[in-house]
Amino acid sequence: MERVKIPCNKNATPEAVKLLEYLDEVAGKAVLLGQHTQTRAPKELQYIKEVTGKQPAICGFEMLAYSGNIQWDTCDEACLKELYENLGTIENALDWGRRGGIVTITWHWYSPVGGRDKSFYAEKTDFDGEKALTPGTEEHRAMLRDLDLMAVHLKRFMDENIPVLWRPFHESEGTWFWWGMQGPDLAKRLYQFMYRYFTEKKALNNLIWVWNSPLPEGYPGDDMVDVISRDIYSPAHVHDAQKEGYEELISITPTCKICALAEVGTQPDVDTIIKEEIPWCWYMTWSNEFGSTEEFTDKKQLYANYHSQYSISYEDLPWVKA
Repeated sequence: MERVKIPCNKNATPEAVKLLEYLDEVAGKAVLLGQHTQTRAPKELQYIKEVTGKQPAICGFEMLAYSGNIQWDTCDEACLKELYENLGTIENALDWGRRGGIVTITWHWYSPVGGRDKSFYAEKTDFDGEKALTPGTEEHRAMLRDLDLMAVHLKRFMDENIPVLWRPFHESEGTWFWWGMQGPDLAKRLYQFMYRYFTEKKALNNLIWVWNSPLPEGYPGDDMVDVISRDIYSPAHVHDAQKEGYEELISITPTCKICALAEVGTQPDVDTIIKEEIPWCWYMTWSNEFGSTEEFTDKKQLYANYHSQYSISYEDLPWVKA
């Protein structure tokens, strides 16, 4: 079955179209290597360069510090540390895109109303997503405020012709984030609202829309999703290709979509992915101890992945000049 390689947004920029076509071309033949960075000082990229001599093709950036309802005056120490370390990462992301690297963005969205400390966690807020979808409510007004703020940041990428792999409302199969705590159907409707708001009202046509959950009942629909993905954290030093995870993921839609491991803790083995014919287009290793130490993936495996004949690093991207 041929994969869909036309963006769901019919007004997608030429750059977004080109990137999605490239992802389709790669899937099943090679694996794009990705790494998430959570701070302005991307220690993960420095670590990878030291071990492998290369850089990832896809770099992930965190937008949590750009949420509209952060309680700076009352955040606990851990929350403030994370926020201050994250401030300014949008400049890193823009620089990465200017250099030809592929940009993917994650948003641990602090609840638009109420909450304390890291209020993207369900246990830190009582924010009602149902009310957020109800016009006229405080929750709805606050959600629109936050979406307007984020749209300003994302437009900076469009103004510079940089496409973005945009992955909102991630891991909605779980209840640990506020957008998942009321069930996958609500997360689906929140995503659908954001999609329409960003594409129709804000004309953010540089986004490639990445859905991140393996639950069929939460799937927003083929007309709003370019890539289906999921997050899998294997035990330390278990580098399997996640075949069962792939088969579960593709069951959410009969349409052949590009598939990705949007977050991993322990890296899968690139050669095994290709050998077992599992067309993960990319994987992105999470930050901190997952991406800058040997706690989950040792240096030998990291080097092997970056030097596999089937892997694509930043240096291997066809548009990057040596």
